[in-house]
Amino acid sequence: MDSRSDIENSPDIESNFNTSSRRSISSILSKASHGNSIRESGLGHSGSKPVRDGSRGADSEAFSISQKEIDEEDARLVYVNDPVKTNERFEYTGNSIQTGKYSVFTFLPKNLFEQFHRVAYIYFLVIAVLNQLPQLAVFGRGASILPLAFVLLVTAIKDAYEDYRRHKSDRIENNRLAWVLVNEQFQLKKWKEILVGDIVKVHANETLPCDMVLLSTSDPTGVAYVQTINLDGESNLKTRYAKQETLLKVPEKDRISGLIKCEKPNRNIYGFQANMDIDGKRLSLGPSNIVLRGCELKNTSWALGVVVYAGRETKAMLNSSGAPSKRSWLETRMNSEIIKLSIFLIALCAIVSVLAAIWLKQQEDELDYMPFYRKLDFSKGDGKGDDYNYYGWGMEIVFTFLMSVIVFQIMIPISLYISMELVRAGQAYFMIQDTDMFDEASHSRFQCRALNINEDLGQIKYIFSDKTGTLTENKMEFQCASIWGVDYSGGKAISQKEQVGYCVNVDGKVLSPKMKVEVDSDLLQLARSGYDTEEGRHIHNFFLVLAACNTIVPLFIDTSDPNVKLIDYQGESPDEQALAYAAAAYGFMLIERTSGHIVIDVQGERQRFNVLGLHEFDSDRKRMSVILGCPDNTVVLLVKGADTTMFSVINKTLNMNIVQATEEHIHAYSSLGLRTLVVGARELSVSEFEQWQSSFEAASTALIGRAALLRKVASNVENNLCLLGASGIEDKLQKGVPEAIESLRTAGIKVWVLTGDKQETAISIGYSSKLLTSEMKQIIINSNSKESCKKRLDESLVTVSGLSQETGGSSGAGVRLVALIIDGTSLVYILDSELEEQLFELSRNCSVVLCCRVAPLQKAGIVALVKRRSPDMTLAIGDGANDVSMIQMADVGVGISGQEGRQAVMASDFAMGQFRFLVPLLFVHGHWNYQRMGYMILYNFYRNAVFVLILFWYVLYTCYSLTTAINEWSSVLYSVIYTSLPTIVVAILDKDLSRRTLLKYPQLYGAGLRQECYNSKLFWLIMMDTLWQSVAVFFIPLLAYWKSNINIWSIGDLWTLAIVILVNIHLALDVIRWSWITHAAIWGSIVATFICVVVIDAIPSLPYYWAIFHVAGAVEFWLCLLLIIITALVPRFLVKVLCQYYNPSDVQIAREFEKSGIHRESEAGQIEMNPIDNHPQRQ
Repeated sequence: MDSRSDIENSPDIESNFNTSSRRSISSILSKASHGNSIRESGLGHSGSKPVRDGSRGADSEAFSISQKEIDEEDARLVYVNDPVKTNERFEYTGNSIQTGKYSVFTFLPKNLFEQFHRVAYIYFLVIAVLNQLPQLAVFGRGASILPLAFVLLVTAIKDAYEDYRRHKSDRIENNRLAWVLVNEQFQLKKWKEILVGDIVKVHANETLPCDMVLLSTSDPTGVAYVQTINLDGESNLKTRYAKQETLLKVPEKDRISGLIKCEKPNRNIYGFQANMDIDGKRLSLGPSNIVLRGCELKNTSWALGVVVYAGRETKAMLNSSGAPSKRSWLETRMNSEIIKLSIFLIALCAIVSVLAAIWLKQQEDELDYMPFYRKLDFSKGDGKGDDYNYYGWGMEIVFTFLMSVIVFQIMIPISLYISMELVRAGQAYFMIQDTDMFDEASHSRFQCRALNINEDLGQIKYIFSDKTGTLTENKMEFQCASIWGVDYSGGKAISQKEQVGYCVNVDGKVLSPKMKVEVDSDLLQLARSGYDTEEGRHIHNFFLVLAACNTIVPLFIDTSDPNVKLIDYQGESPDEQALAYAAAAYGFMLIERTSGHIVIDVQGERQRFNVLGLHEFDSDRKRMSVILGCPDNTVVLLVKGADTTMFSVINKTLNMNIVQATEEHIHAYSSLGLRTLVVGARELSVSEFEQWQSSFEAASTALIGRAALLRKVASNVENNLCLLGASGIEDKLQKGVPEAIESLRTAGIKVWVLTGDKQETAISIGYSSKLLTSEMKQIIINSNSKESCKKRLDESLVTVSGLSQETGGSSGAGVRLVALIIDGTSLVYILDSELEEQLFELSRNCSVVLCCRVAPLQKAGIVALVKRRSPDMTLAIGDGANDVSMIQMADVGVGISGQEGRQAVMASDFAMGQFRFLVPLLFVHGHWNYQRMGYMILYNFYRNAVFVLILFWYVLYTCYSLTTAINEWSSVLYSVIYTSLPTIVVAILDKDLSRRTLLKYPQLYGAGLRQECYNSKLFWLIMMDTLWQSVAVFFIPLLAYWKSNINIWSIGDLWTLAIVILVNIHLALDVIRWSWITHAAIWGSIVATFICVVVIDAIPSLPYYWAIFHVAGAVEFWLCLLLIIITALVPRFLVKVLCQYYNPSDVQIAREFEKSGIHRESEAGQIEMNPIDNHPQRQ
């Protein structure tokens, strides 16, 4: 920072300016703009909110609240240094934050209310309540409520622990200390005690406790540097400014008072509108004058600010919402299976009720003396009994039905829900720990932000991807330039080693750019020639715009040599940084920026320009401009922006050959995949500048309609420009992107790229990323009307149909050779119209879709189009705020933690560092998660159904009295302890195929697309197998102990043990990869069941005391167990062997190759896969 101060305090700095060179540029610009009047524009003109002093425009589409005009009623009044008066009329929120969901008093009711959103929980609650009625009591009252209570308790403990951690974090945050002005002295106060209206002092490297309007800083010009990495993930420093009118005030000596009238709290971290009345003046405040909670003060000793938003009303807290809540396809589909099971349950209950009604009619005359159905109570001994334990034939049927529901209740597996949560948590842990998805560049791990859709990763059919920062690195490098119609892209490049000598000497200090840029030798020579030639003058003006027209902040970094410092250009845009480094490489080095001026070293001569105004780059105007005051009293307007908007404001009376040549060069650059920007400038006359200045000041201080007025000011000044040239910047592909896209397409996944870049740039990136191939037939739709869109869509559908017929029709070979390329203008006429159906039919037959020049909301519209008209799963991946709507719209949203902040990550379900990590995420973890979860759900249905059917068979042999041989504690523990752990362990650890195989053969991902692991056919096959197994379990002991004197509790223990052993061995037969944990879980559950049965039967107070010991001592007991296992599992085993032998799936074939140890490419490459496209429709 010393060098900056030396430059600024140099007494002869004005004499160092090259005034002759500036007069030359002024004369050139004056020729370009001579005789051209300002073009007026209405408020509807595409523009942005212009701001001065390097602030960022509030143009984010995701946060549009602050774009609304502020009226008097909507304004917040903040009295500076008077928190009492500020909160007198409206008691604003204090600075205490609370991210916890519950309090001690609200936890129980609120948590239970949230948990009972699951309909199954309400079902089990009703069952438990019914069991409390004496007429319906089947199990003990405590035992009946235990399963639901256990599930609710486990979930409540998990939620309580998570909330405790949030409360703990809140306490730490609220008790941090800050310096607050109290009675004209700064005192330490806790953050939670700070109020709106307080003046707070923040020191270097401290975190800001609330949103504050800057009053003064340690820098004499009022500049403060803040790092917003905690807010939006961007590590670059941002400049914020205090107003000159408040800079010199010393709070300890001068009484600071004033009134700030600002907008109400909103989520827009890039927008702020306010006025400040102080010392009789009204000052306008914008985004550059506010610093936000969570930011850190950097490179500034201290800063003073007045609190305008505190606590939960700060922009950071308003943006701290979690990932959107989504439900997986499997969980949604599971509801239909639960409905089927419910119907089956009702059918069983109805059968029991009907049979009971028939039996009651047949035994009507004998009911008086039956132990369970006697009408009369003879206990009084008078021979006349009262009605007892009988409620009439009709009510008995109703009670029988309700009692059947209670007995058969576990047909709906309540433990499945908590098992799924635990399995997803385990799967998430292994995804997070996967080193193949660890990004070395950013040192970031994979993030699993939504635990409830892990299995959806194995069923993705459509991927919608952003380009910049997602497929590319978003690290820009200057490659070439077109200046005054001359292309400088084919010259000899100078290596970085030859450029090391380029530097600037300032008071004995050597300043050198941190980043080196490959320069064109011819262009460098011309840039150094200055104004000796006409070509040199144009080059001089071009690079002067690149160095000055930005919001770059130059920071100085110490090196090992104390006399050498590196200049690090900090900016909010990678494009701006690349252009600033390029200008420095060609001799135009920005070395200082303050709130009022910039200093540029031009070929060794320091020149100072006063920054009179700045219109920031935004997504609407797609250009930015800066108004500079030169030492010769001339005022110039420098503009750079996208070609689509720049050529509309170029002076058409100029040499059109220059314009035409520049357009051709831009097209060539775009074809190479380069990002292009057009550069222009003009001189402002005295009257033009005065008109702009008065309009800008009036618009800046307006409280009502400020945004519209500022847009009009920007529209009026940015026109009639002299075209200086264009730049080409390369955004390199991320590592592994071509291979990743090729693998995704091989797996049958359709990749769509949605980008705001030019069509030529997008196509070039498509080829380099292997998204497009030379064999593909390209269908391009660039239409400017609805009629032309319809015509082009009809023609394209005919073309695709013809290609399909030529290549075999249904084989699908033809459709894979078609790529659709469409621009945003065409989508304006297609989306939300009757043409959507045609676009979808066309895109469905294309393997690649490339959308260019699309707006953020159009990205979401395209995803919504596919979701509405296709049952297939969608995934959206992006890295910027403009991708948020697309990420939230897709079934699965993935955020890239890249160069554009954390908005995409915060809105996503999963986050990672590189696009290529999609391959292991989908092919490995997605496949495993889908296969495991699908199996676990079906296994839980089977496990509970076989238990219910045994109870059903027993009811048929006990006069439909709904008594049970299996004791109530075993019934409760069956789903909770006996059989729950093995399926959870297997669903977390089992792997049907190795990582190597899944990555080597992308076609294996088709198992999820074809729904091989979970479908209606599998469900009904498992139910048939369940029926057979229940028959084996029930009737083998029944026949073995027929007419014996064994009691019901003893045979009930036999059935309990048989079921547990059977379902665990059933599970063991399906385990592919064993580990000691799997062995412990499966065999340990069987041992635990034996122990529990023995312990329960050893309690004297229970009716089934010593039941297991009565039966287990005989050899028949153990023979029955063995015969049950063999009889129940042999048919299933035989069917499984036959199916795998005669009709194996891709996964089974690949598994056999793994078992055989065949890994040579020549042999393994011969695996023939099933067609991926022929997958069943989702229901």
